[in-house]
Amino acid sequence: MLALQLLLNGIALGAAYALVALGFVLVLNATGAVNFAQGDLVMAGGILAAALAPLLPVPGLLLLPLVLALMAGLGLLLSLAAYLPLRHRPPVAVFISTIAVGIMLQNGVTVLFGPEPRAAPPLLGGGTLDLAGLVVPEQSLAIVAVAALLIGGQQWVFGRTQLGRRLRATAQDPEMARACGVPVTAMVMATFALAAAYAGAAGLLLANQFFVTPTAGGDLILKAYIAVTIGGWGSVPGAVAGALLIALFEVGVSSVLSYPVALGALYVTLLAILVFRPQGLFGEVARRRA
Repeated sequence: MLALQLLLNGIALGAAYALVALGFVLVLNATGAVNFAQGDLVMAGGILAAALAPLLPVPGLLLLPLVLALMAGLGLLLSLAAYLPLRHRPPVAVFISTIAVGIMLQNGVTVLFGPEPRAAPPLLGGGTLDLAGLVVPEQSLAIVAVAALLIGGQQWVFGRTQLGRRLRATAQDPEMARACGVPVTAMVMATFALAAAYAGAAGLLLANQFFVTPTAGGDLILKAYIAVTIGGWGSVPGAVAGALLIALFEVGVSSVLSYPVALGALYVTLLAILVFRPQGLFGEVARRRA
């Protein structure tokens, strides 16, 4: 029973991490640039949810649409300020600009809300459910359900709608997409908005069980980077799988040994993947022309 409970907790944590990594991959695919502000966007989403809670004393599930909308707006501002003016410059320019945005978010949140840890309201409630003798926190089940709904919704949009086809075309070949009449700039902005919305959702999900601070973004972007490296650069299923693997190390291995040992084991696994399968678990092997 304990193993099952740890597994569920790990899946819940991994589901939230998957939203962080998914937003990271979406921007990477659409622009070819790494958005180093993604972790700080997660932090901003958690702080936003915590700040809205006293004004709207409702469960986190009802706050979620508002957080998604506000964070999507922040993502649009990020694309306008940190990517579009620099998109024709060397990639390092975008790296630096997104790092700068992350630093501004950290300091802005510290000035507005202070450095103290804050918590967001639970999605449904803070109780537990007894499932055949297995005591399951309602929050863990709600996190898994919300993350699955958001990821499934993204897959449906990309696979079944005209907007999704345009987003995929922009990610795969922006020049050809532009030649076919796709508004590439608008699609890139929409991708930043979607990535920021996912970051905000992850922040709301994580900030209930794990207090959020203005400096929490650095750890989260590192986990997103590791998840994408494990799963394969540009692979959405790989990002989700990598995020779940990180969470299972943090929850499962740390419960048996200790957190430092679990962290060390995670990095050993990462190094092994880089050595034996450098393209990642779900990545494609790069082929060279003859």
